[in-house]
Amino acid sequence: MSSLSNSPERPPTSRWWLAVAGLASVILGLGAAELAAALVAQASSPLLVVGALVIDLVPGWVKDAVIALFGSGDKLVLLVTLGLVIAILSALAGLLERRRSPWGRALVAVLGLVGVVAAVTRAGAGQLAAVPSLVAIVVAVLVLGSLTKRLRAAPASTSAYNAGRRGFLIAAGVTAGLGVLAVVGGRMLTAGQQATRAVRTAFKLPMAATPASPLPAGSSFDVPGLAPLITPNSTFYRIDTALQVPVVDPKTWKLTISGMVDKELSINFDELAALPLEESYTTLACVSNYVGGDLIGNAKWLGYPIRELLKRASPASGADMVLSTSVDGFTASSPLSVLTDDRNAILAIGMNGEPLPFEHGYPVRMVVPGLYGYVSATKWVTKLEVTTFAKHTAYWTERGWSERGPVKLSSRIDVPRDGSGPVTAGAVTVAGVAWCQHTGISAVQLKVDDGPWTEAELAEAVSADTWRQWKYDWQAKSGHHVLTVRAVDANGTVQTAKVADVVPNGATGLHSIDVTVS
Repeated sequence: MSSLSNSPERPPTSRWWLAVAGLASVILGLGAAELAAALVAQASSPLLVVGALVIDLVPGWVKDAVIALFGSGDKLVLLVTLGLVIAILSALAGLLERRRSPWGRALVAVLGLVGVVAAVTRAGAGQLAAVPSLVAIVVAVLVLGSLTKRLRAAPASTSAYNAGRRGFLIAAGVTAGLGVLAVVGGRMLTAGQQATRAVRTAFKLPMAATPASPLPAGSSFDVPGLAPLITPNSTFYRIDTALQVPVVDPKTWKLTISGMVDKELSINFDELAALPLEESYTTLACVSNYVGGDLIGNAKWLGYPIRELLKRASPASGADMVLSTSVDGFTASSPLSVLTDDRNAILAIGMNGEPLPFEHGYPVRMVVPGLYGYVSATKWVTKLEVTTFAKHTAYWTERGWSERGPVKLSSRIDVPRDGSGPVTAGAVTVAGVAWCQHTGISAVQLKVDDGPWTEAELAEAVSADTWRQWKYDWQAKSGHHVLTVRAVDANGTVQTAKVADVVPNGATGLHSIDVTVS
């Protein structure tokens, strides 16, 4: 290792020790910040608010690339990347503090100030939002100064120096360990969140005044590898802007309806749950879903029709949009006409027979058939503002996406898997799903190589708002083949082969897979 000290009397100080000093200092600072966040500002954890700021500022093409690569794991990738960046800058701070003091501590302070800015600019930031990041600055700066001072004060003799080095490593290790324990302790101190989780576990969904119709016989094919008709909550896709899943107490939750209405309304969770609720099967799709992608799922939802609440509020003439707002500040622009027509657009409190999972919007979210989630499926919803598209824009429309997002006619091949191992010549079942919410699917067609389009067998439809499974019995011949699928909606419209990116309002094109037959 190269030396950062010119003293001929003292063994050289390794850059690694200096990097360790910086890293240990910042870990303890972050741990102290987590404790402070748990005590005074639970939504202001520095790492999470900075991550949320990155989500807000990152260009749309970066977001699309990350989702395409990692799907619902995009937030984990962001956190890991952010952690690595902080670790590198922390190590650099240690090096700077030894060579050009106090620039190392200045760098640590700048890192903390980024957290301050991110915290105070978040939607709904409280007066104490900056406290956790300020605590991180103070602790990390003081500890970095202390650890580097210990290195400077190392005795001149080699034996004493080695003992001092061991003392430094022990001090750095204890510092980092305390930081990790503080992070864990801060999470454990979020007693309010734990209580809310207990409330959700104990909550029993009310009976639906209008139950969903029984699933038709023949609505699901028993084909291994085919997406199930009903997507389990545990595997339902999750794409949103919340780096930290909001944990909202239903006792304090309230929805307001305001804006261009004759009568503003406010409703709490107990009042909503006591209304005549309706069950419905609805497929939701993310606008970032590429052709053949899996950012789509189908569930049984329990909730109250949004149109009924809007009817009470009586929207004013000229209004054409409802701007929904989440507890974390996310907004979506839904056409007023869609929320007031006969579709099952609901404020949902249940998903597949249980209270909404936290990551899917507990206690209340919007479910709107026929629209991509970015303009309709607001989770943790707390506000509906009746307005116009001319007056207001929403989170994603401000970032280059279309203000209206009707779901596009599409289809997918689930089995065989694209590029999987060879299949045996003979009878091979090809299967998948097709969707065109609030319109319905009338046919699915499959093409082998450059052959003709051939009708596939459709499972029975649950409703026009859900996807349909399909299958095709293919007599496979040896060799390499390309299978392509397309769907036809209930109006006779054939799925387009024209390729379009997910931006600005959803991908188009036909899904094809490569199959080797042996």
